[in-house]
Amino acid sequence: MIPWRYALATLPPLACLLAGAFWGGWWAAAALVWLTGLAAGLDHLLSPPRGGAAPARGADTLSAVLALGHLALLALAAQAFGDPARSIGEQASLLLAAGSFLGQVSHPNAHELIHRAPRALRRLGAAVYVSMLFGHHVSAHRLVHHAFVGTPQDPNTPLPGESFWAYLPRAWAGSFRAGLAAERRRDARRTGPNPYAWYVGGAGLTLVFAALIGGPGGVAGLVALAALAHLQILLSDYIQHYGLSRRRLPGGKWEPVAAHHSWNAPRGFTSYLMVNAPAHSDHHMHPDTPYDALTTPKGAPVLPWSMPVMAVLATMPRRWRRVMDKRAAKVMGHAPP
Repeated sequence: MIPWRYALATLPPLACLLAGAFWGGWWAAAALVWLTGLAAGLDHLLSPPRGGAAPARGADTLSAVLALGHLALLALAAQAFGDPARSIGEQASLLLAAGSFLGQVSHPNAHELIHRAPRALRRLGAAVYVSMLFGHHVSAHRLVHHAFVGTPQDPNTPLPGESFWAYLPRAWAGSFRAGLAAERRRDARRTGPNPYAWYVGGAGLTLVFAALIGGPGGVAGLVALAALAHLQILLSDYIQHYGLSRRRLPGGKWEPVAAHHSWNAPRGFTSYLMVNAPAHSDHHMHPDTPYDALTTPKGAPVLPWSMPVMAVLATMPRRWRRVMDKRAAKVMGHAPP
């Protein structure tokens, strides 16, 4: 059975975006309203996911549908961006709505897929990241971020007091290099090529495909969508780990990842929209647990607002620090010894 609350949150904006990319009109604007205003309002009216129960059998099916829908959306969007008959308003609404969808649905869904056991699902998740020109995230996230989160060895953990705008280029380049180094250490044990050949080559093929179906406008639109996706992916890592760190134990190892090493944002609608990615502590402690079985552990730190609201706040460093520095210090001050 497909987890219907997740389906009701994620499939309508995808359908509107596909309609907008194919037919034009204001379908994309409807998707943008769903992803912003409607999401903010329903967050206050609905209850967050409970989690903790056995995962639904159809959870992976929904993830696969969302991933395939994402790939279809990028193809249709590239064609739409290269269509001179589309008005500026139509193209702008498609760019903003599709960019929001990539960050709020496609990314957390692909993140879910690359943690699944079936190889077909992992490859489908990787294809989504490659289509967003961010394929290296697959290796950097699984091999580096999960192993070293909350330590200086993880490029995607913010440094103490680091603004998002300083973090952004450091984390992008650092995760690319760290993921490549991790994959090179595995080269001796693999029979095929290093996956970075696919990440880079796939990104190039994506741009070629966009040029073939949308011309220069298609390429420009896809690059703009990818930039919006990269921004949101790195915002999510920044927000979910800001100010939280792991201690080095006397023997030199890092303490095990615990609930207080990630921020959570359980909300009544955006948690479903983001495929329960805001239940981040449980994910780091149990990375193979399917999204609909994740929960927010007792005592885990919770953000004051939803992830989309916190993302906007993170782009304003002074306000962000006023809101988050004392909260982070309090969490670390009460962390178990």
